[in-house]
Amino acid sequence: MSNAAVAYRRGFLVVLSLFFSLASQAAPRELPDFSRLVTQHGMAVVNLNVTRDVKRAGFSSPAVSDEKSPGDFNPRNLEENPAAADENSLGSGFLISPDGYILTCAHVIENARDIQVRLTDRREFSARLVGSDRRSDVALLKIEASGLPTVTIGDAGRLNVGEWVLAIGSPFGFDSSATAGIVSAKGRPLPNENYVSFIQTDVPINPGNSGGPLFNLKGEVVGVNSQIYSGTGGFMGVSFAIPIDAAMNIASQLKSEGRVRRGWLGVSLQEVSRALAGAYGLNKPRGALVADILPGSPAAKSELRAGDIVIEYEGRAIDRSTDLPPQVGLTMPGTRAHLGVFRRDGGPRKMIVTVGELKDEGAVRTPARGPASDKRSRYGLALSEMTSSQRKNLDIDSGVGVSGVEEGEARDAGLRPGDVIMEVDGKSVSDVPGFYRLLEHAVPGRPVVLRVRRGMSTLFLAMVAAKSA
Repeated sequence: MSNAAVAYRRGFLVVLSLFFSLASQAAPRELPDFSRLVTQHGMAVVNLNVTRDVKRAGFSSPAVSDEKSPGDFNPRNLEENPAAADENSLGSGFLISPDGYILTCAHVIENARDIQVRLTDRREFSARLVGSDRRSDVALLKIEASGLPTVTIGDAGRLNVGEWVLAIGSPFGFDSSATAGIVSAKGRPLPNENYVSFIQTDVPINPGNSGGPLFNLKGEVVGVNSQIYSGTGGFMGVSFAIPIDAAMNIASQLKSEGRVRRGWLGVSLQEVSRALAGAYGLNKPRGALVADILPGSPAAKSELRAGDIVIEYEGRAIDRSTDLPPQVGLTMPGTRAHLGVFRRDGGPRKMIVTVGELKDEGAVRTPARGPASDKRSRYGLALSEMTSSQRKNLDIDSGVGVSGVEEGEARDAGLRPGDVIMEVDGKSVSDVPGFYRLLEHAVPGRPVVLRVRRGMSTLFLAMVAAKSA
């Protein structure tokens, strides 16, 4: 072998050896080491042992959902131990001040007769409930102590999907258990949870974890572990945490006032579909479409109109309809909130709404449907006139009832039997002939915007105008 070949071979082997050496050094760094985080911040996590009145609480142990869906949300009964003969349940919490204030979930301490707090150094205290808020599932406790270790509060808004996070809690009563995963999604809405945009993770969360902190890699708390999605009552890869900024806002109000004052506009919202975005001239579906405005509400006293699309609230972009309620809810009543709105006949505009205070919701009525008609149109619609009593029950001045929907533009738009069509492109529908007269003025092949009453809710649908017969 020539000297050149020998030199080349030696050089190749050196490069190859260096490559594998660097690869072996880099590989361990790809996965985070949580040990220092647990050591430094785990002392502020506490175990909760709650004694409750089972009869008054009405608990049922976690079991396989008897629904046909693959799973169910389990925020409430997550802490119960079905094998326990006494009335104890377990949960977690964390210290947010050296003088003993503890943040946890409202469902952890619901209907509690006694709350015992155990620290990592095995000291135990009896806790006092400062206040709880079921709408956000946040509760604040107080123990009589001083010089306690506390967590560092982070910024949930800076979290990125795919970022590593760590949970510390007491699953099944195993104190100070650490589990890790990644952020799966942000701003996740859940059924019946209008005032929280959850952080979704794949961190293993089990009975006893609720109320515990969710840490980022800096050791900052970014969320409060609250719910799981499961068909068994145990972890199945999907868990949810309350963003820490929302939780701290609620805790601050509970501490200062003992209750939560939540902002309210008095609007019902719907998602902006691709068809509606096209009808409004938006480049893509975005924002929260104001489907209806409650009479006498803060929104009714402002320039906001039904049919407006809210695309910005207090300087923050609104991408989906579910983005708006949590932001409004965290706004202090009386605040003059700045909105960015897109109006179909006027384009983008700015306006101010003085935020009101949310009260308890009352029951809603289910209206009677109008009489059916056998007449079918080229839109696949069967329409019927509304009687004066039907309009009074629905609290509307005009409109026509949808008694049947067949294949065609109406079905494609999402109209259903029982709907009431009140407006076409902002113009009131007086009767069935009036509805078709309004459609005659539409440009064939382009969508018109229908304002529809469905039950006691109002929504907007985009229907393509058919060509003349």
